Amino acid sequence: MPVSDRAPDVSALADSCLGYLAEHPEDLLAFMQQAGLDPTSLRAALGSVRLQHGLIDYFAANEPILLALCANAGMTPESFMRVWHKLNRTE
Repeated sequence: MPVSDRAPDVSALADSCLGYLAEHPEDLLAFMQQAGLDPTSLRAALGSVRLQHGLIDYFAANEPILLALCANAGMTPESFMRVWHKLNRTE
């Protein structure tokens, strides 16, 4: 799979993050614990902007899973971080 340096949109990137976590239960549990979510509240938050941003923040702060996600999704870490930076501008 070719690696893309094009930054995905927030929703697509969050979906990729959630998909990665769904395939790695130990990482999903760690995310849920850090976010203070249980299975019911996670299901209720699906599709929300808050969960999307939380997923992207979580991956941006965890280099091993960030690199694994990028390798699996065919994107560069730089393209992921461009989205994260856009979400975290302090202007």
